[in-house]
Amino acid sequence: MSEDKNAELQIILESAGIETQAIRAGQLRTELGSHGEPIFATSSFVFDTAAQAAARFAGDEPGNIYSRFSNPTVSSFEDKLAKMEGGEKCVATASGMAAILATALAFLQQGDHIVSSRSVFGTTNVLYDKYLQKFGVATTFVDLTDMKAWEAAIQDNTKYLFLETPSNPLCEIADIKALAELAHGHGCLLVVDNCFCTPALQRPLLLGADIIVHSATKYLDGQGRSIGGAVVGSEKLMAEVYGVLRTCGPTMSPFNAWIALKGLETLSLRMKAHSQSALVLAEWLQTQSEIEKVHYSGLKGNPGYALAVDQQTGFGGVLSFVVKGGRDAAWKFIDATRLISITANLGDVKSTITHPATTTHGRLSDDEKQRAGIEEGLLRVSVGLESVDDIRADLQRGLSAL
Repeated sequence: MSEDKNAELQIILESAGIETQAIRAGQLRTELGSHGEPIFATSSFVFDTAAQAAARFAGDEPGNIYSRFSNPTVSSFEDKLAKMEGGEKCVATASGMAAILATALAFLQQGDHIVSSRSVFGTTNVLYDKYLQKFGVATTFVDLTDMKAWEAAIQDNTKYLFLETPSNPLCEIADIKALAELAHGHGCLLVVDNCFCTPALQRPLLLGADIIVHSATKYLDGQGRSIGGAVVGSEKLMAEVYGVLRTCGPTMSPFNAWIALKGLETLSLRMKAHSQSALVLAEWLQTQSEIEKVHYSGLKGNPGYALAVDQQTGFGGVLSFVVKGGRDAAWKFIDATRLISITANLGDVKSTITHPATTTHGRLSDDEKQRAGIEEGLLRVSVGLESVDDIRADLQRGLSAL
């Protein structure tokens, strides 16, 4: 594509729908005119002259240098996701946890403080409470939906607020606009993990957040094929994250970037289908006598329903529910399923089921689990793209085992 045509395309994409951005943003075509993006499986790039090499390393000339921090396939993924999220820049990472760590390394130093929702992925909790603490960074955990608790927890040395919404695994909803105003009023950043909704259903930057983190392993890929992560925000903020990536090397591989690129093309369609089936199943689970409670923001009785309607365009494909009888009953339920995969991953076209108390949140103490609402009878289901009738029949097998 000529430079003039490409410039016109970029203007069109600025106001295009997210479905169009997912397919056309970040297009990468070689001189051979390839329609699909190629995989640049190379560790380094060759320079024409020593002077060009020096200019590239000095940042005086654009171009690729070394795939730890510059690769065309990875850049294509970054450009596409940044456009979809409404951000200026994206930095791709080796995993979702690498994205969260890179954000921490970019903006924190000894003596700093984080305020985090306690309703986050268990490993995020461990990173903050154990590993960052070793280096003099403290974290205060608060209830996701308690605005007074968020405000009370902010200190003079607080650098950012961190949350997931919807939360993992209870599907609680945070008010992103209100938290952004709170954070900015205290000179802090707001960091939002947008893994459950993705930009197809929610765009936190447009609601006031400063930084978005993703596990590209989940819905962005969508088929459980690869590991990856991403951080999205302004050019200025992402320059700091990119510096961490270039120096420390938690890099997304070209192959995994290509996988995620292909996943993004169908993201909007998949998220709509995941959401539709999850709502059907959540409503059905509510009617079952063996179930104590169902956590899904799409249920009209859910405390976060109105807020989810306001800031999301769908409710997502993850739900959780508590079976009567604690761990024994939860494990019996899981073991009786046949169609649904027993795995802790989520966001796959294949439905998955897990017991958070002994898997995703298994490293938390009993007290931490209790405060985070991780009950022994809690099960989390990531609703896939199989027939909803077949998924429901498999959940019925679990119920019949109780």
